[in-house]
Amino acid sequence: MTRLYDSRKRILVTGGAGFLGSSLVDRLLDMGHEVLCADNLFTGTKRNIDHLHGQSRFEFLRHDVTFPLYVEVDEIYNLACPASPVHYQHDPIQTTKTSVHGAINMLGLAKRLKCKIFQASTSEVYGDPTVHPQTEDYWGNVNPIGPRSCYDEGKRCAETLFFDYHRQCGLLIKVARIFNTYGPRMHHADGRVVSNFVIQALRGEPITLYGDGSQTRSFCYVDEMIDGFIRLMETDETVTGPINLGNPVEFSIRELAEMTVRLTGSRSPIEYRPLPLDDPRQRRPDITRAKQKLGWEPVIGLEEGLARTIEYFRKLLPEIEAA
Repeated sequence: MTRLYDSRKRILVTGGAGFLGSSLVDRLLDMGHEVLCADNLFTGTKRNIDHLHGQSRFEFLRHDVTFPLYVEVDEIYNLACPASPVHYQHDPIQTTKTSVHGAINMLGLAKRLKCKIFQASTSEVYGDPTVHPQTEDYWGNVNPIGPRSCYDEGKRCAETLFFDYHRQCGLLIKVARIFNTYGPRMHHADGRVVSNFVIQALRGEPITLYGDGSQTRSFCYVDEMIDGFIRLMETDETVTGPINLGNPVEFSIRELAEMTVRLTGSRSPIEYRPLPLDDPRQRRPDITRAKQKLGWEPVIGLEEGLARTIEYFRKLLPEIEAA
């Protein structure tokens, strides 16, 4: 139940040892809150939270959200789910269960506690979009039976559950649709385009470009994405989302590859390979709603953020190579 006395917030972050989750945990601790980080460490890593073990307001719980969780908290950020094709296609059934059963379990917890809950949804709910840029009222173009469907449709079902709990049970929900995000603590082997290119460039390996490189993406630096999460969570009960969070500046994948080679000082050649099935041709958020409701807009350019990301991986690479 909601506490009747003033105190710092107790906040649950599922997927809290992952790329975005651990960055969110850091920010919440900096704000003075108590944070319970729940993660099964499938894609998350203790490396991302090692620096917090002496922090008295931080607690780590190894837990899989497909099982119920019984804790007492004031807010929930539900981030738990593998989010890169390499990881979510490893066990597609479990990926769908993580999105759907995880949402059911966290919504059930929020219902019991009468607390606010945030859902980390994704731009993948738009599939291979026929509307560009993508607005929140676009229903998407998703293959329900393809190799990416476990993630795309799992996240779409999770959104359905969130809004049904809101309508039927009066639950306070906040749904963010997250577009491509990058920065320190990305998993080095997650198969995402930024981490792929940076690791390949630092190793002097060929940069693997799928298709002709003309497909586009928009890249948001992690610090600004976390700021968007918190701004959305702090809105009043009339703001439920979904709200697009991402950088509206669009780049081709070829441009990203060339920028990565230049910033790393690498001599890696670019190697072209066939485009994977259902890979979106274009992806760019319309963030009008985020500007209006949250006063949020990214300002860190790709070159600046990519340089920071390269330095992170440059320092991490010796540890990776020694493993």
